[in-house]
Amino acid sequence: MLVNFIDLESQFKEIGDEINKRIQDVLSHQRFILGPEVVELESLLADFGKAKYALSCANGTDALKLPLMAWGIGPGDAVFCPSFTYCASAESIAALGASPVFVDIDRQTYNISAASLERAIQDVLEQGDLTPRAVMSVDLFGQSADYEKIAPITRAHGLKLIADSAQGFGSTLNGKHPLEWADVTATSFYPAKPLGCYGDGGAMLTNDAELAGLLDSLRVHGRGTDKYDNVHIGLNSRLDTLQAAILIPKLAIFRDEIQKRQAVAQRYIEGLSGHVLRVPHLAKGASSTWAQFTIEVQDPQKLMDAFSSKSIPSARYYPKPVHLQTAYTGYPSASDGLSHTEDCMGKTVSLPMNPYLNQQVQDVIIEAVKAAS
Repeated sequence: MLVNFIDLESQFKEIGDEINKRIQDVLSHQRFILGPEVVELESLLADFGKAKYALSCANGTDALKLPLMAWGIGPGDAVFCPSFTYCASAESIAALGASPVFVDIDRQTYNISAASLERAIQDVLEQGDLTPRAVMSVDLFGQSADYEKIAPITRAHGLKLIADSAQGFGSTLNGKHPLEWADVTATSFYPAKPLGCYGDGGAMLTNDAELAGLLDSLRVHGRGTDKYDNVHIGLNSRLDTLQAAILIPKLAIFRDEIQKRQAVAQRYIEGLSGHVLRVPHLAKGASSTWAQFTIEVQDPQKLMDAFSSKSIPSARYYPKPVHLQTAYTGYPSASDGLSHTEDCMGKTVSLPMNPYLNQQVQDVIIEAVKAAS
């Protein structure tokens, strides 16, 4: 029995004809860079995310980096982010010469802890070596972070707020998208994401007209009105028209896929509750795109080995959080420590999760977890 961790093949069977037609349209008009499909996709993304502006870019890391560049963040500046995330969150900060300041997570949701964030900001203010500039929250595993607690903290300290929705684009809190609170939402279209293309890609959503104009310039080498008079130092970060063409039909079924993911997640929760250390917890009012279905067990490697013997895929997120990785050990963390981050890092393991996971296959996975736990 074939078990897919993501299952892009089943998705392609659903919308492959439309994807192929869209690709052929691009091959016919040959506007491979910033073609009409890019403009169309950006309009659809803005509508989906309840944003005034959506700007695509080359990848999810650039979607985080470009707003920081627009705000002039660099050496001597502090940007607060969780450590229990992919390195790209901190990398986008450090690559500009700024300092990531690592914040602990809420133990139930794995998202940034408002209490730890407040502590980390006070630390930086008291030490005086860095200037607090921004907060980068992460909608980890697909669940919206607690922006109702985070946003008042950022406003009180005059900080910008980026919602890193690389895994959580489409998630909401009390029915509202993260942009309700954030200055910008950044997402990734890496193929493994809930809304992924067939290569690299990313996007930024904002309601700030001035910021949108600056991001539009920065993603194309800092261009001005004259192609040969660039007015900013920017990046070459454009979404290929072919990738936009692929994303348009994927976005058309995205809401339906999120609902299907929720049904799969609920069945996992019902089948595994009481059989593992922890199943995912959704905060009150929060929704998830279920980019991953992550459980906690005493021995993740034992479970993964058992899965491997049955040809069931699995994955670990994140056995070594960013603050413990070689390139980032010199950056500061909240003074009260990252105890929740370090407590869960040796227990988490993610199960196959996709909208096309049928109940028979899911039952096999659930029974395999029970047998190995």
